[in-house]
Amino acid sequence: MDIATLVGMLGAFGLIIWAMDGAAGIGAFWDVTSVTIVLGGSLAVLLMRSTLPEFINAWAKVFLKTILNKNEDPGELIEQIVEMANISRRDGAIALEGQMGEIQNPYLQQGISMVVDGTDESVIESSLTNDVELMAHRHAEASAVFKSWADIAPAMGMIGTLVGLVGMLQNMSDPKAIGPAMAIALLTTLYGAFLANVVAKPIAEKLDNYSANEQNNCGLIIEGVIEIRRGTMNPRVLSDLLKSRLSPGDRAKLAAT
Repeated sequence: MDIATLVGMLGAFGLIIWAMDGAAGIGAFWDVTSVTIVLGGSLAVLLMRSTLPEFINAWAKVFLKTILNKNEDPGELIEQIVEMANISRRDGAIALEGQMGEIQNPYLQQGISMVVDGTDESVIESSLTNDVELMAHRHAEASAVFKSWADIAPAMGMIGTLVGLVGMLQNMSDPKAIGPAMAIALLTTLYGAFLANVVAKPIAEKLDNYSANEQNNCGLIIEGVIEIRRGTMNPRVLSDLLKSRLSPGDRAKLAAT
């Protein structure tokens, strides 16, 4: 579970609610019409801009990647790849078949399975690279949905503001009608800014970060599996080669273990 996402979201919501309560009470910032215009309207437009599978997949990605996701440590991945290289070098590639049950990463499992089957290294590289590209495309689609939502929500807030202003101007002779119309005008702008900057944009950026990390791990796997298939590189050299792809922080963390 990604604690940072939960803490950040709860913190942002909590601080904003606290500020609202201190300013005029929570009730003053609640208006059903404004919520309908901004939330309902923006989701409807979002459906227009994307296909239904893309829309559903985006929300599934949010739940799986930003709530339940546990980032795979690239250092641990390298250690597992080097262990596979040692086994292959000592006992032959066929011996890796007995290690398949210990591999948690499905991408690495697929690569090692192809090595065990004796698949040509060019075919392995092409197959794994295609899978990474498809994965990156799926991730980009999910992120694009929330980036679109971040664009749409403020626009719907502006539409709500105009609706409220028109209602206010048409009822200038009735003081009791001015307040509700003005509330719609102001609250829709608030709701639009809130959805865009507290919900949609952070989720899109978090999905992009997860996608980048996952693609980097897949790059480690491709390079490692290809070298295991070739069988010409010393596992220690392979370890150093894969570590060179890590950030300085990850390298220091791996060296400390």
